[in-house]
Amino acid sequence: MTDAIGLLGGTFDPVHFAHLRLAQVALERLALATVRWIPSGQPGHRGPPAAAVEHRLAMLQLAIADDPHFMLDAADARSEVPTFTVNTLARLRTELGAEVPLVLIIGADQLLALDTWWEWKRLFDLAHVAVAQRPRFELKSGALRGELAFEYARRAGAQVDITTSPAGRIASFEMTPLDISSSAIRVDIASGRSPRYLLPDAVLDYIAAQQLYSKETDSR
Repeated sequence: MTDAIGLLGGTFDPVHFAHLRLAQVALERLALATVRWIPSGQPGHRGPPAAAVEHRLAMLQLAIADDPHFMLDAADARSEVPTFTVNTLARLRTELGAEVPLVLIIGADQLLALDTWWEWKRLFDLAHVAVAQRPRFELKSGALRGELAFEYARRAGAQVDITTSPAGRIASFEMTPLDISSSAIRVDIASGRSPRYLLPDAVLDYIAAQQLYSKETDSR
């Protein structure tokens, strides 16, 4: 059995079925032992989330409660300073040890901009990177720029095994994306439209009970 741990970060504002499907497909296609969900507190690259951290943590816990392969990591969410992915990976490497395979799960759009991330080259010293791609879509190094293209060419490959080494490779896996976004859900709620069937009922019920994302209330 593999010991590889998948890492899925985001604001999850709110968490929805596209997030959950991404985690499930990554778990199966990459032969991961678990997926650790890492909601951000104050992201280092964007403005503050719409909902307060305690609400986002509560919604995420409701969403993953029934899956034993999913676990919540709230350390970044509770941090008082902006969080960057490289710092999160360094923390996890210290906590989990040098030999455990860590797998950062991202989308192809995030890979294209990976060289804009804080200390992005250090990511490969700390973890593997796994890229979710649309079916029949092949990402080639020619689509990337400069040093990122070089790193991709030397770290990616059709036979990459990310379960037997702790870090340093780029893997890809196919999944059909669900066209769901947290921002669209927030717009629906603020406009009085129901986002039911875009996110788990338990999360939707929590949003209603706490009156999150409505124009009349402050979700923070």
